[in-house]
Amino acid sequence: MTATTDRVGDRIELAIGGMTCASCASRVERKLNKIEGVQATVNYATEKANVVFPDTVTPDDLVEAVEKAGYTATLPRPQEPEQTGEEPRDHEHDALRTRLVVSSVLSVPVILMAMVPPLQFTNWQWLSLTLAAPVVVWGALPFHRATWTNLRHGTATMDTLISMGTLAALAWSLYALFFGTAGQPGMTHGFELTVERTAGSGNIYLEVAAGVTAFILAGRYFEARSKRRAGAALRALLEMGAKDVAVLRDGREERIPTDQLAVGDRFVVRPGEKIATDGLIEDGSSAVDASMLTGESVPVEVAPGDTVVGATVNAGGRLVVRATRVGSDTQLAQMAKLVEDAQTGKAAVQRLADRVSAVFVPVVILLAFATLGFWLGSGGEVAAAFTAAVAVLIIACPCALGLATPTALLVGTGRGAQLGILIKGPEVLESTRRIDTVVLDKTGTVTSGHMSLAGVAVAGGETETEVLRLAGALEDASEHPIARAIATGARERAGSLPEVEGFTNAEGLGVHGVVDGHAVLVGRVALLEEWSIRLPGDLAEAKAAAESEGATAVAVAWDGHARAVLVVADTIKPTSAEAVRRLRDLGLTPILLTGDNEAAARAVAAEVGIDEVIAEVLPKDKVDVVARLQKEGRAVAMVGDGVNDAAALATADLGLAMGTGTDVAIEAGDLTLVRGDLRAAADAIRLSRRTLGTIKGNLFWAFAYNVGALPLAAAGLLNPMIAGAAMAFSSVFVVSNSLRLRGFRPS
Repeated sequence: MTATTDRVGDRIELAIGGMTCASCASRVERKLNKIEGVQATVNYATEKANVVFPDTVTPDDLVEAVEKAGYTATLPRPQEPEQTGEEPRDHEHDALRTRLVVSSVLSVPVILMAMVPPLQFTNWQWLSLTLAAPVVVWGALPFHRATWTNLRHGTATMDTLISMGTLAALAWSLYALFFGTAGQPGMTHGFELTVERTAGSGNIYLEVAAGVTAFILAGRYFEARSKRRAGAALRALLEMGAKDVAVLRDGREERIPTDQLAVGDRFVVRPGEKIATDGLIEDGSSAVDASMLTGESVPVEVAPGDTVVGATVNAGGRLVVRATRVGSDTQLAQMAKLVEDAQTGKAAVQRLADRVSAVFVPVVILLAFATLGFWLGSGGEVAAAFTAAVAVLIIACPCALGLATPTALLVGTGRGAQLGILIKGPEVLESTRRIDTVVLDKTGTVTSGHMSLAGVAVAGGETETEVLRLAGALEDASEHPIARAIATGARERAGSLPEVEGFTNAEGLGVHGVVDGHAVLVGRVALLEEWSIRLPGDLAEAKAAAESEGATAVAVAWDGHARAVLVVADTIKPTSAEAVRRLRDLGLTPILLTGDNEAAARAVAAEVGIDEVIAEVLPKDKVDVVARLQKEGRAVAMVGDGVNDAAALATADLGLAMGTGTDVAIEAGDLTLVRGDLRAAADAIRLSRRTLGTIKGNLFWAFAYNVGALPLAAAGLLNPMIAGAAMAFSSVFVVSNSLRLRGFRPS
């Protein structure tokens, strides 16, 4: 294979194919790290390898090393992200679903006929063979392929055990049917609770072969379904940008795709439009809503000479911007890279079954061959020796293991969905067990995320209702986000608003006009001063107090006198204080982390009961803060909702995204809180811990069943019917244990 890439220094990213479990990722990682000077991290969830290599090593060397380990390695082409990654993943997912559905439909009657004697009509065993053979040969084909690849490279995984067990069960069943007594008309499987040596020529194991295949396929399908979303955060982030832009050329506007913009191009941004790329304002002034990128709840006033960032929204007037950064140099693209680095660098959590299989699988295979050798060496019959060896493989074949994780995950996630909690995969659950610190974003998480009228301070002799009627009517004619907040609050408190005459927008200062015969001004103190109006002492104090808490103070005047100060702020959600208390009850230390100013952050933290505050941080700083806390030995959960939180959500040990936030944050997080209620964060952690406990219990009993029965099988004392019944019981136990999660209740 030939690999080419635009190398940045000596770092490269490889797309790894052929991995079927977390132990595969470990094998690829070890193989790459054996090359001198190479440092590699392989992420099973994203199927990528992040590799740092010296000048003495080429990308072709890395690809060759991966292929020698039995897997494939390719270099993604950034210019075609959807063609390179999305379609093959969808195709594989659909093929796996088809394989699961067909195998399940064929397996159910096989299992029922074997386990329910009244269903065993004359020659039922031949119908079982007809139904089971396609399941074992075609349904389990991915396991057989993986086993062959692993064997060629001298390794074994859980796929090896599944393949050998199912093929051994099918092979012995064929022997019993064609050369033993199992093929005779009228043969039945009875349930005799006895332990005795048997040649096995009268017993078939088709229900084991078909059932195990269907169960394991179910586990792989649910795992693949969660892995399909691996790259969704980056796609959502990049899709936030404007798709086209109005460029000024020869004095005329020409709309072109954003990716055709060049540094130095001048483009127009109208009210309500997204700014196409990072640039410098040359003409016009407006308010820019950058909350999704910076976390700053108050729109930022901009004028000629100010810089603007791509993907932010122009909330006010017409702007002419000169592009200063385009493509991968923009702040949005850099944030996408932050998310990608965080996801790729997060070590994949190996599932308990995969970790144990590293030892369990080789031991079982050796035990099966040792059993066969012992029986033959001690003079036992060939049929009895082979029966005992096959019994070892069958009893060790992880039937209940195939259900342990997916059933608990299905029930746990289903219950979570009813409560507004979405859990993305089994690897998320292990993170919740270790969490001791929870970092909370302010805007949109602890607070509502949008501006609203928080208070009214009136001068002596004025009434709140009259102030809101006049100021609200004037602001209702404006498109500014703060004006909309005042108009909405005024309408709620004072009722209908009167008409406005002579409305005028003073850019960057406020608005003025005539309402009910009064010349009304609403805006900054500077606007009133232009009209020779000054705030009296009590209103000046109210303004200072509001601004000290991070709120926005808007002055109101009419007929030459200052009448009131309106306080506009991002309000705290009514459930946030209770949510913080619940998080503390779980043993977590809450920290408020925000891009907003220090005063606003301190005020919010004091109201909800948070002691530690980190404010005025940029998106990259949020990642650094989370990383610093992790270096201090803390296990960090991050709760956020904005684009600016996406990289931090991916970096944290556990990312909880508010469902009312952006798609980027939701996709970057491990858990999504659909309702946008912070109390759900505590419930999500409780539910995740409960689900993880259930999975551990399932895995313990599934392995305990296998380990406990192995000595009986090796001794040739395993009655096939007892084995079948025990297998069925272990599966029923796992399912029943998982169903207990349906009783989970929020605090």
